[in-house]
Amino acid sequence: MAAEPTTAPRPGGKTWEQRKIPAALLRYRVMAYVVGVLLAVLVLVAMPLKYFGDQPRPVEIIGTLHGFLYAIFLLTAFDLALRARWTAKGILGVLLAGTIPFLSFVAERIVTRRTRAGERV
Repeated sequence: MAAEPTTAPRPGGKTWEQRKIPAALLRYRVMAYVVGVLLAVLVLVAMPLKYFGDQPRPVEIIGTLHGFLYAIFLLTAFDLALRARWTAKGILGVLLAGTIPFLSFVAERIVTRRTRAGERV
């Protein structure tokens, strides 16, 4: 029979899982800001250039970059959600926040505050 991993406190007073949450939170925060900034640039700069300035190239570049980085954002958010044991509603809300301009910034602040307080999102 395989031994179950222990969650007993280690030197320093934190369990192994608790040590992983701050790193996962940092990764999530970085990706939330990156995705939020790229989405804002896409909507406020690239889209007007495409439709009013007849320059589709910025949308092609920024849109592709945002899509790729949004996939990484999904992974980092889901990783944090598993480690911090978020609710299904919290997971879905945070994952969708990256698709609405400026909402990823709001969601990031809420997630950071609640995660640092030890609360479930």
